[in-house]
Amino acid sequence: MISPAHIVVLPILIPLLAGGIMLMYDERQRRLKLGIGILSCVLQLAVAIALVDRAGGSADMGRNMVTLYLLGDWPSPFGIVLVLDRLAAVMLLLGSIIALPALLYAGAGWHRNGQHFSPLFQFLLMGVNGSFLTGDLFNLFVFFEVMLAASYGLLLHGTGRVRVAAGLHYIAVNLVAAMLFLLGVSLIYGATGTLNMADLASRIPRLSEADRPMVHAAAALLSGAFLVKAAMWPLCFWLPNAYGAASPPVAAVFSLLTKVGAYVVIRLGLLLFGAGAGESAGFGANVLAAGGMATMIFGALGVLQAQDLGRMTGNLVLVSSGTLLAVVGLAQIYDDAPMLTAALYYMIASTIAIAALFLLAEPIGRKEGGIAGLLAITAEAYADPEEEIDEPTDEGRAIPGATALLGVAFLACVLVVAGLPPLAGFLGKFGMLSGAVERAKVLPGMWGHWAFVVLLIVTGFCALVAMVRWGIQSLWANTEEPPLPMLEIVPILMLVATVVLLSIRAEPALRYLDRTADALTQNQVYIGGVLTAPPVGSDDP
Repeated sequence: MISPAHIVVLPILIPLLAGGIMLMYDERQRRLKLGIGILSCVLQLAVAIALVDRAGGSADMGRNMVTLYLLGDWPSPFGIVLVLDRLAAVMLLLGSIIALPALLYAGAGWHRNGQHFSPLFQFLLMGVNGSFLTGDLFNLFVFFEVMLAASYGLLLHGTGRVRVAAGLHYIAVNLVAAMLFLLGVSLIYGATGTLNMADLASRIPRLSEADRPMVHAAAALLSGAFLVKAAMWPLCFWLPNAYGAASPPVAAVFSLLTKVGAYVVIRLGLLLFGAGAGESAGFGANVLAAGGMATMIFGALGVLQAQDLGRMTGNLVLVSSGTLLAVVGLAQIYDDAPMLTAALYYMIASTIAIAALFLLAEPIGRKEGGIAGLLAITAEAYADPEEEIDEPTDEGRAIPGATALLGVAFLACVLVVAGLPPLAGFLGKFGMLSGAVERAKVLPGMWGHWAFVVLLIVTGFCALVAMVRWGIQSLWANTEEPPLPMLEIVPILMLVATVVLLSIRAEPALRYLDRTADALTQNQVYIGGVLTAPPVGSDDP
């Protein structure tokens, strides 16, 4: 029986053990490896639900808000720590919600188009979960690299000239980001003598005038690394090509990777440079807000010009990421928790909808011109004429109402990303709009909130126009029923059902996220919880 104190480490251990076990089997036993992977994802989902409940265990802003796991039982800040708070728990749950349908979808045949798909998938989840849980910058770098190494293999999984070109571009960009990350970590340690996030946050207000510029320079380098992953303009040009070239299940789980970068920006921006950071308060916030808005513009233009659902959805990732980054920048400047609450809610809904759109691209693409679908639609797009086309092995049969199911799922995703009622995207955008307008009224002369209001409306309209135009051409103008395996439609419907559930249960979700935003803007809860934590198991019976 696992002690409740050790449940915090399970999101890292489960995919690590599953991936290690898979490596013991060769590629002739792919079904067994897929089964192990699905079991791992189910367990991770169950653990994430338990951790969400544990992190939100008390309504007050103190006790039970932060749970610490001290690896090796060395006291913080000297040892390796895993930190669970509401934000980390929410991100773990979001990752598990996307991972399980994506892996089920891969069972339709995508996992057989190359070697080691299943273990790479698990190691990717290990890196993602570790990034959400770690409490120090060095281990954040370690988990970041585990995540990136696995993502390199998954993006290159399969065949095709364009996929290889996009994969190599993706690798080159992320290697530069990793170098910036390492340089930033080194400078921070040299200036402050610590890499523990909570300890660092407690030291920044007391920095000397000689050390403060060095810490700011190091933070700028770190931000460059994280904003590459979060795809903020002008560091985002790689994303539409890379995500559009990936196989559908890989693209779906990659929709989460930009949120890893955004998560680190939220964590470090509000923790290290929030209102309690003294002379460093608000450092980089204006750049973050402006860059987020520029990303929204760039993504909206990309959505309008895209001709296939894969690239269109890749640009929607930019819009979603830019929206969150802009709100984080504004929240860092003005200590705006209500806007941050709505942005977190919108992030969850839009990320799930975008993952579903990546999965929809393949079956809808069959209506347009054959088995290869949109992500591998022609030999000219993905390979030389004599090169084998990357496609799912299990084609499936045309089931009655396949077009209707695809159409309903597509429409639900459009409503979410465009921010239209009655689904969760509307509630999130309405919350951001109302919060921005209220803040703008009490801060006359500050253009940032009004610019954000305009961009939020315009980018939603652009997404609606582009998606409806593409949907009419691809779904309603073509009455042919495409082949649709159950292993493809069921994961899509799982994601859509999750968005619907999030919309129905909006009140408790927003209440939980409201306390999350309050804790983020009042970072003494995190700092105190980490630096005063008792050893693991000291409170166990």
